[in-house]
Amino acid sequence: MRILVGWIWVMVIAVTTASPGWAGPTLDAVKARGVLNCGVTLGLAGFSAPDDKGNWTGIDVDFCKGMAAAIFGAEAKVKFIPLTSKERFTALQSGEIDVLARNTTWTMSRDTTQGLAFSVINYFDGQGFMVKTASGVTSAKQLGGATVCVQSGTTSELNLADFFRTNGLPYKVVVFDKNDETLSAYNAGRCDAFTTDASSLYSERLKLGAADAHRVLPEIISKEPLGPAVRQGDEQWLNVVKWTHFAMVGAEELGINRGNVRGQVNSANPEIRRLTGVEGDFGKGLGLSRDWAVRIIEAVGNYGESFERNLGSGSRLAIARGQNRLWTEGGLQYAPPVR
Repeated sequence: MRILVGWIWVMVIAVTTASPGWAGPTLDAVKARGVLNCGVTLGLAGFSAPDDKGNWTGIDVDFCKGMAAAIFGAEAKVKFIPLTSKERFTALQSGEIDVLARNTTWTMSRDTTQGLAFSVINYFDGQGFMVKTASGVTSAKQLGGATVCVQSGTTSELNLADFFRTNGLPYKVVVFDKNDETLSAYNAGRCDAFTTDASSLYSERLKLGAADAHRVLPEIISKEPLGPAVRQGDEQWLNVVKWTHFAMVGAEELGINRGNVRGQVNSANPEIRRLTGVEGDFGKGLGLSRDWAVRIIEAVGNYGESFERNLGSGSRLAIARGQNRLWTEGGLQYAPPVR
């Protein structure tokens, strides 16, 4: 009898947890609230930054707008909450934000000890150094004895120490709580070099007036896989986050963009038909509508469009696509198939 009861209990649990299309607590809460709370930077060009009218732009902003479009059918139903490096994880853990899309590095300790779940890598980056061009420094290995400005609460601190220790170089470090303070100290001459993710260096250089007065050194001293994170324990919400990015990457691979996405519902290509919801109902397993991916692409475009507009040739940063090209073009961006 006990065996039978145990067997019945196991079967009920198996059926319950496997039921498709059940909304998780986070998606339910977001839908009930009517707005997605997205944690972003205080302002980093190319990733997330407000203009003088308070309108946010950037690749992380596009990601959150895409999520809002998938959930509500309206990209405007997102609230951007600017956070410092120290505040970001607490804001997510406490429920102040639903998703952290703040150029945040995916590391083992963050993934296993802070109650966070990283989803995808939406930008492959690495840490670098910026110096004043007049210094004559052209390589990071010439920074022996230098004073380096770095922001606290970031992976940059440990990477900095690792680099100088590995290369047997002495150095001094000056740490600041906020990025703007760090950049200002470097610009004022309190430090010989400023270190952070290479993409951020190109962005921050725009704030310093004459960009050619500052040089981003060629060495990349770390792996910095950047991507959105959520709280652990809600796999269904994690899937919504993951597949927002995968929809954008998959759309680029299939030649679907912001301008032609609605017309793609007439395509004979089965991959396109599944992504656009013409065949199958893959949105059901996410707790979303059949046309969830169409909503995302129509709102913010495919991954390539978002990259070029915010970081690439269509932006002031003009960062080469590099590792963030599609896998079919020698890059690392790759989306699982919709099937």
